[in-house]
Amino acid sequence: MAGHSKFKNIMHRKGAQDKKRSGMFSKLSREITVAAKMGLPDPDMNPRLRAAVNAAKAQSMPKDNIQRAIDKASKGDAENYEEVRYEGYGPNGVAIIVEALTDNRNRTATNVRTAFSKNGGNLGASGSVAHGFERLGLIEYSAAAGDEDKVMEAAIEAGADDVQSDEDSHQIWTQQDGMHDVAKALEAALGPADAVKLAWKPTLTTEVSGDAVASLMKLVDALEDDDDVQTVWGNYDISDDELAKLG
Repeated sequence: MAGHSKFKNIMHRKGAQDKKRSGMFSKLSREITVAAKMGLPDPDMNPRLRAAVNAAKAQSMPKDNIQRAIDKASKGDAENYEEVRYEGYGPNGVAIIVEALTDNRNRTATNVRTAFSKNGGNLGASGSVAHGFERLGLIEYSAAAGDEDKVMEAAIEAGADDVQSDEDSHQIWTQQDGMHDVAKALEAALGPADAVKLAWKPTLTTEVSGDAVASLMKLVDALEDDDDVQTVWGNYDISDDELAKLG
């Protein structure tokens, strides 16, 4: 197991934590509602719901908001959201995968296509970039969970495949079907994770520098700002020095 990779996705770049809290809560609530609707409305009996609730708690989402999102599903008041994936290319030929939960596919598709076209990218067909990624489980902890050695030891014991740590966080990678078992074992050792989710990990990364960094970040921000978009993944690698230039 390697523990020193500098792989970064949009969830961990500098400034991501400054996203508007109201928009973040809306996305978290939508995931909680969908998870509760797809299974039992009890986090202890529904791994996806438990992961969604823990992610909301990690972002200091009020308990009332969390319960309201669960109740919305159990009372049958929830919109009929469906999971949709879009694929495309950004500046410098960067491959991008966009995951959305939407109650209106036409609206979401139009917004995503516009974000790509206005920010130096192109929306591609389904499958156009996914072949360059692995579909894996991702369990995320902040640096407060422990140092790299502690997290690595816990991950090995839990049966994880890989750990990537930096000064801010730990990303623990698993196979899809083992994600929730590994997360449960890690919770006993490290406490609740900040996030447990299926992720797209690139098999190869594209280094981005210079003016292309700002263009790429504008595209990612435009996508993330859309209410229907839950997550944006990319195969880009941007150095800390380049990120610092963005301010």
